[in-house]
Amino acid sequence: MTNGLYIVATPIGNLSDISERAKTLLKEADVIACEDTRVTKKLLGLLNIGFSGKKFITLHDHNEQEKAQEVIDLVNQGLCVVQVSDAGSPLISDPGYKLIRQCHEQNTPFAVVPGCCAIICALQMSGLPTNRFMFAGFIPNKDKAREDLFKELTGIDTTLVFYETAPRLLKTLGVAKKIFANREFAVAREITKMHEECKTGTADDVIAYFEKNPPKGEIVFMVAPPSDEPVSGVDVEQILRDKMKKVPLKTVVKEVVTEYGLNKNNVYELAVKIKNEQQN
Repeated sequence: MTNGLYIVATPIGNLSDISERAKTLLKEADVIACEDTRVTKKLLGLLNIGFSGKKFITLHDHNEQEKAQEVIDLVNQGLCVVQVSDAGSPLISDPGYKLIRQCHEQNTPFAVVPGCCAIICALQMSGLPTNRFMFAGFIPNKDKAREDLFKELTGIDTTLVFYETAPRLLKTLGVAKKIFANREFAVAREITKMHEECKTGTADDVIAYFEKNPPKGEIVFMVAPPSDEPVSGVDVEQILRDKMKKVPLKTVVKEVVTEYGLNKNNVYELAVKIKNEQQN
């Protein structure tokens, strides 16, 4: 194996998901940079890979800026350095971003070894549109920050993907129901593990399910794109006409999109059409 830096994905649950290339690199690595040495050494043990003689560097969110240069220096010394996170693909809401930026700045070569990623697995399980999606990371744990994030994303015409913790899931679903009205939800958890599941449905369906079945494990929460279909029993055009008598167009569009979970572009086009009619 050529010496250098390798960004290596590890299993998110099922040990068999690790690639042969990843195992080879972990065996041959001179240095392993990881979030938690205990977690990584446990993985090596399960893979029957000895770690005697290997150097371990703890690289996490709080020390990555300073440790990145140490990793690059070791690569420049001609060593084989592997960077892993506790599980899944490094850099995806895990450490590694600052390291890779410094590699680019210093022309330090590196390679990415693909593998498990909870985002992709969850989307595959969800039944929601996958042609376009946006990963928005971990949901804030403060009430206002959570609601502000959801409001910021309401007009984006794509499937939204978030990471969440099990204890906060029901509170998050309650807020999401208010902000993403009439949009389909999906919650995937324990991906690749024994109790893997994905619940897809309306906000009420998903909330009711997890009220009866308190969630455990790692959570991926997904929201379907705004609907192009008219909401049953709702006259969107009349609502726009009534609101635009009192409120500016952009404000009206935002309110209607949020309240009814509609496609922002479609609502905006209809609002502009109404405004032009009123001005003629």
